[in-house]
Amino acid sequence: MSTIDAVAKPSPLQGLGKVAKYAVLVLGAFLTLGPVVWTVITALSPTDPETNIRHVGFSAFADVFDKIPFWLYFYNSALVTVIVAIGQMLSAAMAGYVFARFEFRAKNLLFGAILATMMVPMQVTIVPVFMLIRGMGLADTLLALILPALPTAFGTFLMRQYFMGLPAELAEAAQIDGAGPWRTFFSVYLPLATPGLAIVGILAFNYHWNEFFRPLIMTISEQNFTLPLGLVTLQGNLGTGSISTVLAGVVLSMIPALIVFVFGQKPLREGLTAGVGK
Repeated sequence: MSTIDAVAKPSPLQGLGKVAKYAVLVLGAFLTLGPVVWTVITALSPTDPETNIRHVGFSAFADVFDKIPFWLYFYNSALVTVIVAIGQMLSAAMAGYVFARFEFRAKNLLFGAILATMMVPMQVTIVPVFMLIRGMGLADTLLALILPALPTAFGTFLMRQYFMGLPAELAEAAQIDGAGPWRTFFSVYLPLATPGLAIVGILAFNYHWNEFFRPLIMTISEQNFTLPLGLVTLQGNLGTGSISTVLAGVVLSMIPALIVFVFGQKPLREGLTAGVGK
């Protein structure tokens, strides 16, 4: 046997390693997509209450709109989520730019304090935040969900790192042209930070669209319920065996997040890989 044949022939260990790799990938895909597929199939195959026989159809989805004010919950969730996502993008961009490009007293100490808030669970701060919101007269309003969520420690950290990777000479050139700090930020640095802003916006949208804990604490009136909180009222249907109606509501609530992911995966990927090739 020649040396070329010996090199070209794969060893049994390589074949077993490839099989093991694909087996792990298939298992991971099953664990990730299995519950989603089961949810969709169950929502599309409700049980007839008279015959107790499953049939394929969209009757469970129609039941969702009959049993709860779905569009009201959808509107509340969309309003809160979009405002919070845009607000976090702006606040993170401005705070990250200041920490990256300006020098002031106790800058590192203040930035460290902001990062420290990431280690504090929301359950620890929800009571003082609720007391503050109630003192402002905003209890049981959508503003109670929007205002506390506008600052973001993770977004500030992410945008600071992103702005630090941009050339400082851009600010010097802008100053020579007569641009002030605000114009330099909005006209020069902010357009270059679009991939980083996309990460902050997409993560904020996905998190607050599915958020349940804060709406549960901050809102009481049904007219202010967000979609995850409103879907809880469908759980009463489990007592009658209509689990398809509950899962149909879950499927409907997943569609906006899925759309955002499909259209936002390119800027998200660009933002996550920015600077890798430098």
